[in-house]
Amino acid sequence: QVQLVESGGGLVQAGGSLRLSCAASGRTFSNYAMGWFRQAPGKEREFVAGINWRGSSTYYADSAKGRFTISRDNAKNRVLLQMNSLKPEDTAVYYCAASQVATTQATSVSFWGQGTQVTVSS
Repeated sequence: QVQLVESGGGLVQAGGSLRLSCAASGRTFSNYAMGWFRQAPGKEREFVAGINWRGSSTYYADSAKGRFTISRDNAKNRVLLQMNSLKPEDTAVYYCAASQVATTQATSVSFWGQGTQVTVSS
């Protein structure tokens, strides 16, 4: 079992930056691939960024490439998402996710956090 708690969301102007953090509990955190998804009002939850269990491989949605960076610290049971050059279309609730294998599919996620709101004003 893995419990996930996100933090770091908020309101930022377009072009600004935010860093989201996901704190994980459970002894098997390092066994899971981790990811970030987001969901805007009226839209489906979508993949943003992912990282393998070791932290040696990362992958991104096209919308996040070049602007977002995912990282993890297995010693601290933590996953980070650094978001730069934010745009109004990045506004959404961002969810931390743990999965048995690296995935871009929400249906394959094993555990979800409660989400943190990110709002980007124009």
